[in-house]
Order: sequence, then C-alpha cells, then structure tokens
Amino acid sequence: MSSLGADRRADRIDFAGSPRPTLGVEWEFALVDAQTRDLSNEAASVIAEVGENPRVHKELLRNTIEVVTGVCDTVPEAMDDLRSTLRPVRDIVHDRGMELFCAGTHPFAKWSAQKLTDAPRYAELIKRTQWWGRQMLIWGVHVHVGISSAHKVMPIITSLLDYYPHLLALSASSPFWDGEDTGYASNRAMMFQQLPTAGLPFHFQEWREFEGFVADQKKTGIIDHMNEIRWDIRPSPHLGTVEVRIFDGVSNLKELSALVALTHCLIVDLDRRLDAGETLPVMPPWHVQENKWRAARYGLDAIIILDADSNERLVTEDLDEQLERLTPVARSLGCVDELASVADIYRDGASYQRQRRIAEEADGDLRAVVDGLIAELVI
Repeated sequence: MSSLGADRRADRIDFAGSPRPTLGVEWEFALVDAQTRDLSNEAASVIAEVGENPRVHKELLRNTIEVVTGVCDTVPEAMDDLRSTLRPVRDIVHDRGMELFCAGTHPFAKWSAQKLTDAPRYAELIKRTQWWGRQMLIWGVHVHVGISSAHKVMPIITSLLDYYPHLLALSASSPFWDGEDTGYASNRAMMFQQLPTAGLPFHFQEWREFEGFVADQKKTGIIDHMNEIRWDIRPSPHLGTVEVRIFDGVSNLKELSALVALTHCLIVDLDRRLDAGETLPVMPPWHVQENKWRAARYGLDAIIILDADSNERLVTEDLDEQLERLTPVARSLGCVDELASVADIYRDGASYQRQRRIAEEADGDLRAVVDGLIAELVI
C-alpha cells in the first residue's frame, strides 16, 4: 500500500448510519438549593444515589446532571423516556434539599463558586481554556436524529443552518448573567462559542471534507477525540446521527417536545429532499453568523435573513409558514400535536420573556425567576 493510501485510510471516519430517523434527547439540569435558590455542587452525591443508570450523566461542573433518552422513534416516546428517568431523580434531589432547574443560564449564580467535576478531560479543558472555560456556567438541550448514510450528513447540517435562528429564538432562556440583564435573549449562545472548536460548523458538503477537517484538528493538537468538536450542529458518527446543540436549557416538557418535534421534522424533511434528488438550499456563512447573533440578541423579535438573496423576515412570521409546510412530515413522524405547539411558544412568550416579566414583577428579585423556572418542570 502506498503511504498516500495509508494516510487516507487513517483519516477515514466511519458513520454508523441509522436505518430509520431515530430520536435521542440530552437534557441538562442544574441543582439549586431549595432555600437560597443558588446553585448546589452536589451532583456527585445525587448520581451516586441514583446508581448505575446509563440515562443519568455527570457534566463539566458539579452543579449539573444530564438526563438522556435511549434510542426512540417518536417525540412522545422520547418524552415518556425522559419522564421515567426524571421522576426518581427529582425525588432524590428533593430529599437532599434541592430542586431541578433548567435554563440557558442561572440568573445570579457566581461562576467562581462552582466546582469542577473530577475527570481528566474536564481538567484538560479548563487548563487550556482558562477564564473562558471557567465561565461556562450554562445549560442546554441536545437532539439527535438518525441519518442513513454519511453522504447525507454534511448537506443536511449545512442546510439546517438556515433554521438556526428559529431554533435559538424559540429556546432562548438566558437573559441574565451574574445578576444582570445582559440585553440578550440567549447569552448562553454568545458565551459557549468562545470555546475552541465551539460555535457554528463549517460549510461542508462532502463527508471527506469533514474527515480532512478532523485529521487536521488532531494533527495540530487542537483535539484528541472527535467529541471535542463542540459545534452547534455536529455529526455523531458512532451513533449515526446529526446532533443539534443550538438550544438553550428548556424548563418544561411541553416546550421541549415542541422543539424536538420541530428538529425532527426539519431534519427528516431535508433527508427526504435529498432522496428526491434535490440540492438543498444553503446560505452564505456570513448570513448564518448574522442570524445567530440576531436570534441571540433579539429572540423572537429578530428579523432574520432567509436566503442567499438576502431577503429578510420576522422570525415568527417565517415560523408560521414553516410549521404549515412541515405538518405532513409531522404526521408521518407521529408528532403533529407537538409540532403545532411550537406556535404556543411565540404566542404565549418564550422563557427569556417570562423570566424578564417575573423579574420586573418581583422588583428585580432574581430568586423569583428561579422559582418560576422550577415550577415549570411538571413531570
């Protein structure tokens, strides 16, 4: 074998592939003290009491636990999976004088008071990223959708970026940071992109482009493992999925089911359009970058760029059209009601809007904001 052939084989990344458009959801929660409403660094003791449960994971900080589903076929199945895991976890958390909390950020907690989970990969992350790494007091939701083959992955990811502002605006839940209103709907989105390898994915169309990118990252010492690529949308080759990581933390199951349904429908629609021989639409990277900022800053009031021709529209107006367009897809995936409830988010108010309203009604007492978010988690 030639050295060139050996190099190419060494750079190859196998994509497991999924024979059907499966779903998986990862939901991060913070632990807060039931009295002070500040963060509690007791995740290790909670996880120890939970025992060996592959559905409950530790995270970077000791104030965080992550609850994940198994491989699901529908949104209702995924939500039932999460409920069955969350009920005993919440009982344990309550017994220890704490509550489960989920939003993109905590309204007033101090990053300097948080403790790091004892794991070499987390220690290495902080050693490298320093101040920015220690600032990562943020929570989110990740959604996996199964893709049948590698050649579809990058076209789907790149085209899905057209809907980035829709997904971020709907989930935006991090207006406060360190006791201050940041003026952003999603401060988390702005924070997280400061980490190396985080932020928007590159515009690739071919799987071999992604393989070359990963090889370059490893050769130059930027990453040791592929899971250190922390893009907002990324391939998950060992699972055979596209992983969407755009979302701020979500405080309740109704909104979570709506966001998962929208994600499922968008990706399956793109997948089916590829099967039909269509070339998927792609916007210039500079439009995608601007849309991310607009959604993070203005949330549901964002005027977003729609296409490569620079046409613009209010994000909620475009959502109305997208929900109607995707309804047949939702019907085939068993999530018509969940997709329809996406509209409730922008009609009734997104999390960042609810948080600001509570803060105003409580004369700026951000503990009331925490109370409101805790109360929304009805399992």
